[in-house]
Amino acid sequence: MIRVSAATAAIAILSLAASEKARADDPAKVLKAMSDYLAGQKSLSAKFDSDVEVVTPELQKIQFTSSGEMKMNRPDKLRVRRTGGYAEVELVYDGKTVSLYGNNAKAYVQADIAGGTDKMIDTLHGHSSAGLPGADLLLSNSYDELMANVIQGSHIGQGVVDGVECEHLAFRGPDTDWQIWIETGAKPVPRKYVITSKTVTGAPQYTLRIRDWKTDAIAEADFTFKPPADATKVALDSTAMVEFDEIPPGTPAGAKK
Repeated sequence: MIRVSAATAAIAILSLAASEKARADDPAKVLKAMSDYLAGQKSLSAKFDSDVEVVTPELQKIQFTSSGEMKMNRPDKLRVRRTGGYAEVELVYDGKTVSLYGNNAKAYVQADIAGGTDKMIDTLHGHSSAGLPGADLLLSNSYDELMANVIQGSHIGQGVVDGVECEHLAFRGPDTDWQIWIETGAKPVPRKYVITSKTVTGAPQYTLRIRDWKTDAIAEADFTFKPPADATKVALDSTAMVEFDEIPPGTPAGAKK
């Protein structure tokens, strides 16, 4: 039998602990593990709650809150439903056509976009009313996109989100700072995501909390859009699109999402 002295055992334990700490302290590696895990799942579904802050001319911060759910089949199927106090919106992408329906506006828009969900998300980027909460987390190359403008990253430590232990990371960029809480263990999914807009007065934040992650197969029929009988088709730049946004018309611009 091999005998190990107490001192040797202690050194081995300390070395292992130091190795584990070094791995956990590297925010890029933790973020890459999350990106690789999500990109490797053929099907994904989750529920979410989001808060977008706006700052009034009197420097008062106001939050607007929404909830929703997401379903995804890679590489080219996505369905997102978001319900808030000012808009109820559903986005459906079947691999060829993206449809965006606003229940409050009783209107929908459609656009032919081939090339998969990555291309569709990129095409809709910039249309705030058509924005997808945390869409950059769903991209197949989410790590590259998230890190594109990062100038500093830190591993803050551990945190608990909805009772789930997470690694808490913080990153800084020229215009925005952002934080992300990633579940520890074999399923490194994002649980919370906060973006701070530094170039906007008052530095408003956009917060996304994600729960009920599943990787079960999703029926293709879930990605079929059928407009309600009383819905009107409008153009993507139509004034009706203002009723698709998370914040009501006339409100100052909120945090970047």
